[in-house]
Amino acid sequence: MIDLRSDTLTTPTREMLEAVLTAPLGDDDRTHELGRGEDPTVNELEDLAARITGKQAAVLMPSGCMANTAAVLAQVKPGSTLLVDEQQHLLISEKYLFDPDFGRMRARTYRHDAQGRPVLADIEARLAEGGVGLVCVENTHNYAGGAAIPPERLESVHRLARAAGVPVHMDGARLFNAAVALKVAPEELCRHVDTLMFCLSKGLSAPVGSLVCGPQDTILEVRRMRKALGGAMRQAGVIAAPGLVALRRNVERLAEDHGNARAFAERIAGLRHTRLVGAVATNIAVVDVSSCCPDPLRYCELAAERGLLIRPVLKRYIRFVFYRGVTRADALAAADIVRVLDAELGAQADA
Repeated sequence: MIDLRSDTLTTPTREMLEAVLTAPLGDDDRTHELGRGEDPTVNELEDLAARITGKQAAVLMPSGCMANTAAVLAQVKPGSTLLVDEQQHLLISEKYLFDPDFGRMRARTYRHDAQGRPVLADIEARLAEGGVGLVCVENTHNYAGGAAIPPERLESVHRLARAAGVPVHMDGARLFNAAVALKVAPEELCRHVDTLMFCLSKGLSAPVGSLVCGPQDTILEVRRMRKALGGAMRQAGVIAAPGLVALRRNVERLAEDHGNARAFAERIAGLRHTRLVGAVATNIAVVDVSSCCPDPLRYCELAAERGLLIRPVLKRYIRFVFYRGVTRADALAAADIVRVLDAELGAQADA
């Protein structure tokens, strides 16, 4: 089976697993100055993450969802209004901040353009209405086909938010995919946001973990939120050690995944009943097959019968995600399955 359901399926490298065996460990929840713990490997990872993103401090989190949740709660109170992309992962899939029994946040939304970039006129108009506590962006934009938002668009968003006295948080789960695709340093993308999170897993291949980066005072509050959410850890160096390898060894390798995604997209381009949603800029391709198969779950079942595992997103699209371990041959074989389904289902739809 070719499994393109998600890059969360990426497994750690041997170097990552071996790094765990020799990593110095301590109690990360036994905190001292600046709320930091006694695990030296965790502290090394947090320092590295802060340097790479150009921020004052960073904190290791068990998951990306907890990272986003803690970062938001550190900056606005429950019940606040968040300005988010209408298809943002934080709103569509994580949801906990907007749960009436938990975060109680209210969502005010803006659109993105055909390239997956925030529509500035929407953001300006929503901010002018008043009452927004935090602006949230996503880079890369998962459901917009892995779109990479360039520094100049982030700068424009930040300028509008700053004029309204509102901070900006970036869900950068795939931050390094964006940096590699845009050929810029991660710091260039982080300069125009107040806080951000990124995942060590997914394309970077670490087995678990995410980081929140930002100003020191905000990160202190994120640490407090992490503990409140049950995210305080003990010998978390076993998580941090693979993360250090991920950041030092696996960033440039992401270009291979991007190339495989483009090869897939090129092979299915021009099909009559299969339409790519947006440009394929990173490791994600989103496809609309509604003209030949209105039931995306059924489409995925038919693909699985032919050796391809995929899944629907946003109820009507299909997502294909490329990651370490998925070869160019796999990408082309997956495209051939899509071509076969396009012909077979298209013929039925036309009959």
